[in-house]
Amino acid sequence: MQYDIASIIQGYAQGYFLMADDSDCLGWYGSRDRTLIPLDERFRYPKSLQRVLNQERFMVAINRDFEAVVAGCANRETTWISPELQEIYWLLYQTGYAYSFETWQGDKLAGGILGIVIGGAFIGESMFYRIPDGSKVAMVKLVEKLRQREFVMFDAQMMNPHLERFGAYRIQDKEYKTLLEKALLRHCSLI
Repeated sequence: MQYDIASIIQGYAQGYFLMADDSDCLGWYGSRDRTLIPLDERFRYPKSLQRVLNQERFMVAINRDFEAVVAGCANRETTWISPELQEIYWLLYQTGYAYSFETWQGDKLAGGILGIVIGGAFIGESMFYRIPDGSKVAMVKLVEKLRQREFVMFDAQMMNPHLERFGAYRIQDKEYKTLLEKALLRHCSLI
């Protein structure tokens, strides 16, 4: 199937995101409120995770195994990442928009975060882990990287208890669109 990458990026740039429904039909979705991971002092994590970080049990990589991260994110009982959406992520990766931020233990993929970068916005699509704390360490290290690279925002799309522990917060759609417009004016890169 042919996909128009420019149209897909335009959809994300307007504040929408792609998801598949229960019958794998792909569609664009929006939200009245969005969840952001703070890139300032509001970002936090449990003290137990600080011990894990201090032990340096995980190595961090970007795009070392993009396909495995997409597969890991899609490997759930119910998933919005259909085979068609996996193809789209692969094309976005090949054109420099999609990234996998990964943690590794030796040659084992421990966890990862799948996201799309447009300007100064990192749009987190999904995350997973295979080794406990793998995705949590990825989150901390990704926030550090986004700060270093002067990203404007880390969009996590929807709130869940896991993200709340990292200081994630909701903003209304109008405020989100204003922040997104500001982010689109930046030229940031993860690598």
